[in-house]
Amino acid sequence: MSRDPVTGAAPTVVLGVGGGIAAYKAAEVLRRLRAAGCDVTVVPTRAALRFVGSATWEALSGKPVTAEVWDDVHDVPHVRLGQTADLVVVAPATADLLARAAAGLADDLLGNVLLTARCPVLLAPAMHTEMWENPATRANVETLRARGVVVLDPAVGRLTGADSGPGRLPEPEAVVEACLGALAGHPRDLVGRTVVISAGGTREPIDPVRFLGNASSGKQGYALAAAAAARGARVVLVSANVALETPAGVEVVPVGTAEDVRTEMRSRAAGADVVVMAAAVADFRPVAAAEHKIKKDEEGGVPSLALERTPDVLAELVADRGGAASPIVVGFAAETGDGTGTVLDHARAKLVRKGCDLLVVNDVAGGRVFGADDTQVHVLRPAGAPPVTVAGPKSVAAHAVWDAVAGLLGGRPPVRPDAPPAAPDAAG
Repeated sequence: MSRDPVTGAAPTVVLGVGGGIAAYKAAEVLRRLRAAGCDVTVVPTRAALRFVGSATWEALSGKPVTAEVWDDVHDVPHVRLGQTADLVVVAPATADLLARAAAGLADDLLGNVLLTARCPVLLAPAMHTEMWENPATRANVETLRARGVVVLDPAVGRLTGADSGPGRLPEPEAVVEACLGALAGHPRDLVGRTVVISAGGTREPIDPVRFLGNASSGKQGYALAAAAAARGARVVLVSANVALETPAGVEVVPVGTAEDVRTEMRSRAAGADVVVMAAAVADFRPVAAAEHKIKKDEEGGVPSLALERTPDVLAELVADRGGAASPIVVGFAAETGDGTGTVLDHARAKLVRKGCDLLVVNDVAGGRVFGADDTQVHVLRPAGAPPVTVAGPKSVAAHAVWDAVAGLLGGRPPVRPDAPPAAPDAAG
């Protein structure tokens, strides 16, 4: 995390901790924020201190910790902390804390900080499923979001005791990723928008243990999802064979084959403002998968494999559009140059052929990009507009794509202005 360009000071973060069992996970959030170069002050609620004591927070933060407005009154902490913070994050944010924040109650230090903050505020809820789905909680969340507060959706997974469902605190790395995105100052220009993104690589079965696949890690698609969520979008991520942490506030739909991707993307595109085909979808698949494992011929024979073309999902998404509510369609292309043209030559031809609104192009010659954390992409637009070239972390490339998308969205109204926030389908 970069320091203030004028003063050289580290970003100032107030980490609020609500009184839930997930309070212990906030210790890892604190550790990661400090490792990222943030100056962190922990402000727990009184209930939180019954789960994790002040000694833990003081040892990890290097600062005194209190829940009361009556301590160190000469420093006026109930006002100063909120006024001077670059970010206030609360993890976990309990149902009670969400209700008090929505009502503007300030009977402890954290409540006062939330009222005086003039910086981005990010809340990471954690509670039982029944509490999260209760209409009162949903109304409080919508009230806070309408005020510009970033309220992440909880993860789905094991809760206290034997219970399981939506309500689990997102993993600390996902919370910190959202925090760093907020500190980076990216615009909240996708609030109210629904985006559907595919990521990863499909696997086409040959037999029960073998498949045709590709080298896609899904990192760029996941970076796109995290960036869209940070900019306020409701994000559905159709994920094909990816082993990555789910970005905070993102609904994940796991899929396996090209046909799975086709089904999910086409069914969800009708309710989306933006559809992004970042997955590496197989061009070919076996005509028929063997019911049993194909045995090796001890005499050295090699079985033949009949292939057929898979549907062109991107082309179908473009063809499905119709009317003012049609989504913006963004395609991805992994290209290499050859004797017939450069990477950009092939990409421009593909943009015309596919008919999508934007085409994001990677040069993958020599295995570049796949699995790497850094990339170089060219964002192509129709009508001869010059490409935008971005090199660096995939998160930077993701925001460059959303910058281009935001320009196309302009003043278009959201496709689903009254859509409820998604409940992510991902293990917590």
